[in-house]
Amino acid sequence: MFDHVWLNADLATMLPGGAPYGLITDGAVAAKGRRIAWIGARKELPGPASETHDCEGGLVTPGLIDCHTHLVFAGNRAGEFERRLEGASYEEIARAGGGILSTVTATRAADEAALLALAAPRLARLMADGVTTVEVKSGYGLEPATELRMLRAARALGEAHEVSVLATLLAAHALPPEFAENRAGYVQSCIAMMEQAAAEDLVDAVDAFCDTIGFTVTETTSIFRAAVAQGLPVKLHADQLSDCGGAALAARFGALSADHLEYASRAGLEAMANAGTIAVLLPGAFYTLNETRAPDIAAMREAGVAIAVATDANPGSSPMLSLLLAMNMACTKFRLTPEEALAGVTLNAARALGLDDRGVLAAGLRCDLAVYRVKHPAELSYWIGADLCQGRAVAGQAL
Repeated sequence: MFDHVWLNADLATMLPGGAPYGLITDGAVAAKGRRIAWIGARKELPGPASETHDCEGGLVTPGLIDCHTHLVFAGNRAGEFERRLEGASYEEIARAGGGILSTVTATRAADEAALLALAAPRLARLMADGVTTVEVKSGYGLEPATELRMLRAARALGEAHEVSVLATLLAAHALPPEFAENRAGYVQSCIAMMEQAAAEDLVDAVDAFCDTIGFTVTETTSIFRAAVAQGLPVKLHADQLSDCGGAALAARFGALSADHLEYASRAGLEAMANAGTIAVLLPGAFYTLNETRAPDIAAMREAGVAIAVATDANPGSSPMLSLLLAMNMACTKFRLTPEEALAGVTLNAARALGLDDRGVLAAGLRCDLAVYRVKHPAELSYWIGADLCQGRAVAGQAL
């Protein structure tokens, strides 16, 4: 006997190589313990379950995965939003001491309990869209005590809520004022923070911001070499504001993902494809900053780069708390197909986090799924601001 069965739904399994969306019409999903025990047409369901869930003719997908967020922070930057509307650029605000550094000031002043209390409702909003796995980056401390406090808050989020949370160290997010004349010293500080976070089992991956207002390729290389020595996978904020060679750098280190990529070159994208590095698109930042140069989706498709989509939820460039909205923007702003967008928050988002036990609906994998009040998968990218998710399951537990 199964523990749970979900039926009376179409299933977007997202398994590649078959029908669009890997669709199974009038299907059923059965769970035993934490994993999917059986999936297929409802008429072939092999046995009963302790608990049956009627999906009321809706759609079941893999649980959504937000593979790039900055959920843990204090304060907000609504004032900078106003300044940008008046004509100031994101780079101008950052160079004047605003941007990331303004959030650093607020975050350094918040204790772990405050950070957790602020992040919890942001996470709840993502979960309401059907998110079952989320990555949370640090990067608003830029010194050991606060960076580690952010990572502990991220771990605590996962312990307190029905969702998987992966924590990424992003100490190389910006240069703190106290290191303004000592960039090399701060790179070494980032490495020391990484080693301490790894020793305390607070970190699942290491990230860096490699761009004109971030860190150079040489500086990022030093951080990535140290991460590899610690056995930690790497990710990269790459080529958002200019072509700094970030995509190629990410590929050279076999990064899980390179994110943003508005200015990535074709050569960089081809290197990513060869390395298996996922391209994570962040349309919320593109929209909020009112950028005009979109990532080269045609070049990504031609090179065979797998594409993921994420909210980039953060207080400055992407105050977005809806992964479904990110899917819509990826379609309308970047011209992804709805099928590519859904793959971008399931199959490819899992790969962008180095997870091979979720992202598709298949027997033997974790039973993470979402149930929606829609008839066709394209509706998930079509509706704007709609309440579509009627239920989730995380590790086989119906929620």
